[in-house]
Amino acid sequence: MPASLCGTWEMISNVNFEGYMIALGISTYLRKIAMKLKLKKVIEQHGDKYVIKTISAFRTYSVSIRVDDEFEEFTKGLDNRHVKSLVRWEGKKLVCTQTGEKKNRGWTHWIEDGKLHLELHCEGQVCKQVFKKNVNE
Repeated sequence: MPASLCGTWEMISNVNFEGYMIALGISTYLRKIAMKLKLKKVIEQHGDKYVIKTISAFRTYSVSIRVDDEFEEFTKGLDNRHVKSLVRWEGKKLVCTQTGEKKNRGWTHWIEDGKLHLELHCEGQVCKQVFKKNVNE
């Protein structure tokens, strides 16, 4: 069984975020803002449903998923696209494949060494983020 992803997580590293945003077609202005933000992740599980929130001083993005159920997602506040998302467990990793206008798009969450890892990918660009668990939990 995979380790629980649930909790509040604070970003400690963010590699190639700008390259990833360029692949998504995010404007220079918004990229400059996003590069300065310290992100927080809040992951909750309610039965067979996960709620994943990405929180910053600029905005919050929340997605509710059920593993193995494809769903329509509007990435409002990110790159504002409609995609079809499918999330599934691959070993100990929670993997999302998104189909739509951009190719090879998706993300992967997993726990390693007590930290939450997130790999975002789109059109050959890969962003690697690492989060530590909030000590107040």
